[in-house]
Amino acid sequence: MEQFFCKTKIISGTGALQSLKELCCKRLMVVGDPYFQKNGTLDQVVTLAQPSQSCIYTGVEPDPSAHLVAKGTAQLKAFAPDTVVAIGGGSAIDCAKAMVYFSGLQVFFVAIPTTSGAGSEVTNFAVITHDGVKTPLVDDALQPDMAILDGALLQNLPKSLIADAGFDVLAHALEAAVAKNAGGISGALAQWAFSTGCEMLPRSFEGDLSARLGMHQAATAAAMAFSSAGLGLCHALSHSLGGLYHIPHGRLNAILLPAVIGANSGWGNYAPIARSSAMGGAADAMAVRSLKSGLISLRKRLRLPSTLTQAGVSAARLRTDTPAIIRGTLSDPCCSTNPRPVDEQLIRGILKEVSGAV
Repeated sequence: MEQFFCKTKIISGTGALQSLKELCCKRLMVVGDPYFQKNGTLDQVVTLAQPSQSCIYTGVEPDPSAHLVAKGTAQLKAFAPDTVVAIGGGSAIDCAKAMVYFSGLQVFFVAIPTTSGAGSEVTNFAVITHDGVKTPLVDDALQPDMAILDGALLQNLPKSLIADAGFDVLAHALEAAVAKNAGGISGALAQWAFSTGCEMLPRSFEGDLSARLGMHQAATAAAMAFSSAGLGLCHALSHSLGGLYHIPHGRLNAILLPAVIGANSGWGNYAPIARSSAMGGAADAMAVRSLKSGLISLRKRLRLPSTLTQAGVSAARLRTDTPAIIRGTLSDPCCSTNPRPVDEQLIRGILKEVSGAV
């Protein structure tokens, strides 16, 4: 029996930020990183929302830690807002989601992504780092009430961020399409997100601003899909590796995804989604091979590393950390929806393929 749920109201388009005028809030807390305070975006949010009182919190860092969340939660509880607006990439939105969750307060939560990748604006996930391990929190209470997708916020993205975040979208879509809890609705969203991402990501990377909003919408659709269907081994490994090495999450997904597709081949039905993006072949086995090779070619085109060594992890360090990586991966909830059962041997095989060690 398939279940699909998305309570988030989504407002999309260039200029969508103007919808903040309709919030009718009295006490507003805005959460974002210092960059958006410097360029005036956080003040613009307050001006548009017109609250009676406001508070701006900029204590956001990449891969938000449990300590950082606790600090923000204390400030949120002290201010006691009726509305929280989070603006930024996945780290900023995840941090704000966790702050609201642990505060126990009932607030109206608005998420405004400024990168096209994590999809946190519509998910019931928040990823928090604790003791060097990225830990996904999963609870329907984490799902935002409103998401604003404004193309005007995407004009000045650096190419490296477009590539990293974009591969996260492709990983979300592919893993959701073959996850154990996948169904017709989540599958349709995943397939559209993947085919759109494959079309828009190279264009966005090469400077085509008209492709940015389409990529933004693909990120949200992929997140809606995986929030219902689940993810898989690529994300479980990426969380474990990211907590140790602090490599951008999407960059790790780019390294891992082709290897995970190969490992899951025969268990997950990748052929339909491969064909939807013109990467597939007539026979299913050929379609999966074409999908894997197509993603490797795209990774190269986006100037992303193909191995952990190229991403800065030495072979010696990886050997030392392998037991911890395996423990972190096996404890990650994303493993439970991978199409193939995950064990230590499978993880070691993928790490060997992506290590880059001679």
